[in-house]
Amino acid sequence: MENSIKDIGEQGLLKILQQFCPPEIIGDDAAILEVKNGHSLVVTTDVLVDGVHFSDLTTSPEDVGWRCVAANLSDIAAMGAKPLGITVGLGLPPDTSLDWVIQLYEGMTYCLKQYDTVIVGGDICRSSVISVSITALGSVLPNRIISRFLAKPGDAIVITGCHGLSRAGLELLLHPAKGKNLEPNSRNILIQAHQRPKPRLDILDSLWNLTDYSIAGMDSSDGLADAVLQICRCSQVGAKINQNAIPLPYALRNFVSDEQALDYALYGGEDFELVLCLPLEIAEAFVETIGQNAAIIGHITAEKEVRINDRLLYLTEGYQHFSH
Repeated sequence: MENSIKDIGEQGLLKILQQFCPPEIIGDDAAILEVKNGHSLVVTTDVLVDGVHFSDLTTSPEDVGWRCVAANLSDIAAMGAKPLGITVGLGLPPDTSLDWVIQLYEGMTYCLKQYDTVIVGGDICRSSVISVSITALGSVLPNRIISRFLAKPGDAIVITGCHGLSRAGLELLLHPAKGKNLEPNSRNILIQAHQRPKPRLDILDSLWNLTDYSIAGMDSSDGLADAVLQICRCSQVGAKINQNAIPLPYALRNFVSDEQALDYALYGGEDFELVLCLPLEIAEAFVETIGQNAAIIGHITAEKEVRINDRLLYLTEGYQHFSH
């Protein structure tokens, strides 16, 4: 019979989970991490809840672990920082399968290894629903901080990759029959985009090779439109977006109409790309350097409104946790 959490208790579970952490860090009441001289510490927390952010219908325990980590590392990347480590807080019903928890941690550590990052601590508690709360720590030079408050009129708006794939992947997982005519490669691209998103820590070195000053930006976890709107609101500016400049890859257009593909790209969310505002010359060099569907999709304006072609956008069109 498969073991559950209540069979081994808190200390038994902690003993198992500590195997996923470096032994030289775990054991005290808090972890101590070295931060290089002159660097700023970056801290971010995400809470993910069963039935809201993940489901057995669409994600395996390993995929849940990967996605939880990727969401937090994306926030670290969105600040221009490099990750130092994460802590994990788990809320677990007593009848949760022990195998489920172990596979969750295997997914988390597999994602972390891609970015030379580790689990440095955490907590567990009894809960009526599974929840995963991750705090990620990173470091960044003060002059390299990416912030939503720094966009300036004339800046080009750059995206580091495609949007809409994760939303399409979710739709495909929820309604497999909709993809019956989809090519196998396209199916795999869409599903992987949802289950194993990649935080864009990989592009930071290329960015800082082109500029050494703080720039505006954030990640697009709540959708591309929301990211642009949030940056403009925080920076007290506007934007003009050219919808024809937004890349809609073949896998997405092979699954839904062009109109639906654009809607997924703007509002689907969970693509974990970065949206950056850069001087045009730097933006062009940056896009050419990283390639792979990176694109300049518009520019920042002094007028405090955001338009895609001739359509005015409002913040309420983006994903909001407590809206209908």
